[in-house]
Amino acid sequence: MVDLKVLNAVLEQLEQERGVPKDKMLEAIGMSLATAYKKEYGKRGQIIRAKFDLNSGKTEFEQVKVVVEKDKVIMREEGELEPKKVENKREGFGHKMANAEKASDVEETDGEMVYFNPEHHILLEDAKKIKRGIEAGEEMIFPLEAKEDFSRIAAQTAKQVIIQKLREAEKVSVLGEYGKKEGEIVTGSVQRMERGNIFIDMGRATAILPYEEQIPGEKYKQGERVRAYLYKVEETPKGIFLKLSRSHPKFLEELFKIEAPEIASGTVVMKAIAREAGSRSKVAVESSDSHIDPVGSLVGQRGVRVATVMSELGGEKIDIIEWSADPVRFLEDALSPAKILNVKLDETEKKATVEVSADQQSLAIGKGGQNVRLAAKLTGWKIDIKSTAAPVEADDTI
Repeated sequence: MVDLKVLNAVLEQLEQERGVPKDKMLEAIGMSLATAYKKEYGKRGQIIRAKFDLNSGKTEFEQVKVVVEKDKVIMREEGELEPKKVENKREGFGHKMANAEKASDVEETDGEMVYFNPEHHILLEDAKKIKRGIEAGEEMIFPLEAKEDFSRIAAQTAKQVIIQKLREAEKVSVLGEYGKKEGEIVTGSVQRMERGNIFIDMGRATAILPYEEQIPGEKYKQGERVRAYLYKVEETPKGIFLKLSRSHPKFLEELFKIEAPEIASGTVVMKAIAREAGSRSKVAVESSDSHIDPVGSLVGQRGVRVATVMSELGGEKIDIIEWSADPVRFLEDALSPAKILNVKLDETEKKATVEVSADQQSLAIGKGGQNVRLAAKLTGWKIDIKSTAAPVEADDTI
């Protein structure tokens, strides 16, 4: 006997905690009971449905028959041998086994003609005697005797169908929830670490922060809360996997959206981002409102906004410049804090030759060539730094 109070409580808990709708679970229970009934008492070709009443705990079983016209089916003479099952010889053994139950209900056809199965079909002339106005192709429902003494095998079959339906419903629910969050910042706690990859517990799904998507030098502890950019929601046979990144340029942009309302509203736009995670980034911004300073919007009063973002990124330095449609001005600003004397552009090769004074050369290039390298990424131009005293070696050309 089913304890309806317990069942109701379980269904409500699944709906609240795991986002699986109660009606979906009731549908799964009905499907499982129909599968169990057919396995124990059904005949080949039967379509059986079950309706489970959560209020009474009773289950109604019904057989579905498809209405067919006599001249569209092949009638089997009394004593005629059953036709062979349809079998695709090209299928693998595993595929055949997986579809064994389905294949057992399928019979050979002659073109569009099918063999008449009294368990699956009902002739139109007979159907009209029961229900007026019924047409070929429609379904007729016949009640079946309720059976409660299902065998252990049938009960196990029912359990497996419920589990499968639960997984499917939960997968759809999780996909719907996190699919909307793709491209946003999410928060979770460190679950475990394997081969440099960090697995993050998001509550209803597991996220992975790959080694290459981490900020170099950052260390994580089990249970520690982590914020990251959700750049991909992936569906796998094992479930839904969320791909996270803390080194992605978009992570920096999303952090500024949280700190700067002008970015969130779209008044100030990040036109370009060049980032070397954990070390330094360059950001080019533009304002659609002449009364709003785009650089000041990101910096904030006394540098509070940019300092908050830098803190989240482990002290990563952030250069904020104003974007310009004029490539010369854009290049000059991108190479800040170095002062530029002259810029020559080669439009064909999209190469810029930048002239600086001798004392500004190392500043323009930056430590390990980082400043000029980030400026090249930001602007999309190849940059060649030359000093007024002596030309820079070819290794300093980006």
